[in-house]
Amino acid sequence: TLMTIRLLCTDFRRTLGHGWVTLSPRGLFAAVRGPVGGGHNGAMTSHQRPELIHFGTLEIFLPDDHPDTAARALLTGGATADDAARQLPASSLAWALLAEHELSAEVNNPVAAYAYARTGYHRGLDSLRRAGWKGIGLIPADHVPNQGFLRALLALAQAADAIGEADEANRCQEFLGNSGTDEAEVAALR
Repeated sequence: TLMTIRLLCTDFRRTLGHGWVTLSPRGLFAAVRGPVGGGHNGAMTSHQRPELIHFGTLEIFLPDDHPDTAARALLTGGATADDAARQLPASSLAWALLAEHELSAEVNNPVAAYAYARTGYHRGLDSLRRAGWKGIGLIPADHVPNQGFLRALLALAQAADAIGEADEANRCQEFLGNSGTDEAEVAALR
């Protein structure tokens, strides 16, 4: 997926001037407008020429000491997802597990799943922002601390779909794609 974003952030404007940014699977690119020389008489013209700058691939890795790491330890030690959420409310993984349970065929409670998934999703967004995420970039699913957020995002998409919130379900699916993953990859983490 290729997405173009107008530079509105003053930090980017100070650095790059007016232009655009494109995030693709190959990385982040920016086009900055600069003067073009060489009119028919060799004088500078007022035309602008984009200059392509490649910044590399943006990937966000939540820190190893993220609350999901402690939640995994609690769960491995026999704690329930409810216990983990109570002890570590900033853990996206704990909330994702609660949402996945509510979405299961045995329980089938999409309203509760939606609430749990939305909590995990927002806790994850807070963590991503603290890790330097600015709303764009890949969130690798193979990095264990990222997995709780991605599972909460997938559960939110599924719960939103189950309660008829098709627009939100589509936005969540698009977010997964823009994060460099998809439903199948995240579902395999369960």
